[in-house]
Amino acid sequence: MAQECEVCGKRAAVGNQVTTRGKAKYLGGVGTKITGINRRQFRPNLQRVRVTTANGTHKTMRVCAKCIRSGAITKTVHAAPFKLPPGEAARPGKGDTGKPAKDKKKK
Repeated sequence: MAQECEVCGKRAAVGNQVTTRGKAKYLGGVGTKITGINRRQFRPNLQRVRVTTANGTHKTMRVCAKCIRSGAITKTVHAAPFKLPPGEAARPGKGDTGKPAKDKKKK
């Protein structure tokens, strides 16, 4: 299975891992030196997500985090969110008087 986003097609990119040593000049050192350059892969942050498709069916897809955050997919809703019955307002909880908290600063 390829490491690829099924929505945007993002896949692994190739780059360099640069290893340095030494103290930077602005910190009082003699400067940093490059001691090694190795090839590496930058892999996408893929997540396995259950998605509702356009025709209403549910499907498990491998999607990158950027597509999830941007709303490019709609996640499957497992249960309807909790709602208060109509006409019933939220009541203050135990110990909650509804008054603003007093400042406890010493003067």
